[in-house]
Amino acid sequence: MARLELSNLHAEVAEGDEKILEGVDLEVESGEIHALMGPNGSGKSTTAKVIAGHPAYEVTEGEVLLHLEDEEFGEDIEIDEDQRTWDLLDLEPNERAALGIFLGFQYPAEIEGVTMTNFLRTALNAKIEEREELFEEEEGEDEEEEDEGFESSPMEGPADEGEVGVAEFQQILQEKMEQLEMDEKFAQRYLNAGFSGGEKKQNEVLQAAILEPSIAVLDEIDSGLDIDRLQDVSNGINALRDEQGTGILQITHYQRILDYVEPDHVHVMLDGQIAKSGGPELAEKLEDKGYDWVREDVYGTA
Repeated sequence: MARLELSNLHAEVAEGDEKILEGVDLEVESGEIHALMGPNGSGKSTTAKVIAGHPAYEVTEGEVLLHLEDEEFGEDIEIDEDQRTWDLLDLEPNERAALGIFLGFQYPAEIEGVTMTNFLRTALNAKIEEREELFEEEEGEDEEEEDEGFESSPMEGPADEGEVGVAEFQQILQEKMEQLEMDEKFAQRYLNAGFSGGEKKQNEVLQAAILEPSIAVLDEIDSGLDIDRLQDVSNGINALRDEQGTGILQITHYQRILDYVEPDHVHVMLDGQIAKSGGPELAEKLEDKGYDWVREDVYGTA
């Protein structure tokens, strides 16, 4: 079980002093789905990036805490009492990822020459190594790792580098792709290169399935999807919660993805704050009436 807690979070653009977040309070637990909705410019994507540690934003006030329990990492790591709560604002983005924070990008990058398989295995091994460094004491000087070279295939990466070897990873990848009902040929393509918008979003979900985060923040993962891809991506998000117990913070403009990924909680963001929270019925009311009624209800004026 993990819990992400944002308290009175204020943030501004690092270069420009433009205030965007004006006191965000939000909690997301493992196994929950939260929908974060709001008009453009209200601070939704900034909230996602601040949680992940994007350098373009400076936090000026508040906290972003991650609370962990023993079972979060299985039997391989025992969490001491003083390591159960982490202030993410003190950590680098890679350290936050190692603790179980995942950010699904609205516009994923395309990288020619790097296969999906190589990228995903490298990411998984990097997460495991970083996590071990966070929870275990340093044991003397670091030993230099010898580059073993491409013993298997340049499409898969060095055979003996990292905790998870090629053969083990192939089994993990196959299981995850079957779980998400993805074509296995997907894994041999270069990262997002030539992918349709829907394939890129499916790839984001696959990454989350491989890395098994405690909390996944998905920034408008439904944008640009046709109805078939929307269903595929939605099934993948539901699998993250149902199969892995991942907590989901789903940023979206539209009710349509919430027809397939039913949220436990819906939050409306206005002017850098969570102005209103409720259940799935809140998203349906937003679809019918927009955001003016929320402004009138909260601020007394539209």
